[in-house]
Amino acid sequence: MLNYLWAGMIIVGVIFGAFNGKMPDITNAALDSAKEAVTLCITMMGVMSFWVGMMEIATRAGIIEIASKKLRPLVRFLFPDIPEGHKANDYITTNFIANFLGLGWAATPAGLQGMGALADLERERQEGRAPGAAQKPGVASDEMCTFLIMNISSLQLIPVNVIAYRSQYGSVNPAGIVGAGIVGAGIVATAVSTVVAMVYCKMKAKRRRA
Repeated sequence: MLNYLWAGMIIVGVIFGAFNGKMPDITNAALDSAKEAVTLCITMMGVMSFWVGMMEIATRAGIIEIASKKLRPLVRFLFPDIPEGHKANDYITTNFIANFLGLGWAATPAGLQGMGALADLERERQEGRAPGAAQKPGVASDEMCTFLIMNISSLQLIPVNVIAYRSQYGSVNPAGIVGAGIVGAGIVATAVSTVVAMVYCKMKAKRRRA
């Protein structure tokens, strides 16, 4: 659907420009945008490589494991029906930590693995081999919906992607949105979205069980 939407917008823009004598402007804009896209990708590659490398160092140093243990009460609160010791817990905590550090690309593999583990858990419930209420076949479980919403809300201490964008487009202080302590716009905005997501998930789960 999105492919059709973008293609339609491009075609309409080209036709409009052709009828209004703006084809040279469209050509120049396309070339400039292509140049900016390549430059932005190079900038993002450098920033993400740095932070992904930092996360790998933290993982080998045991910092991620310690942080995962600290997050277990939160994971248990958000996903009370996931059996303790299930592999989904590890994937979920890794995804949360990566998102918290603003490493969306690093969080994606853990997110996909987490969804796969939750799908396996739901399949086991339908077969009667795992505790918890099973959903209808083909319907996402409460845990899968909660994980998706929490991943989208994504509490972030360091919004790496936004910092890279601001740097690319000439911001005097690209990291200014981080701020000092908890007063940064980035963490305030994502904290609000995460709290709203948590409340929403709990309300929907309670309503379904009622």
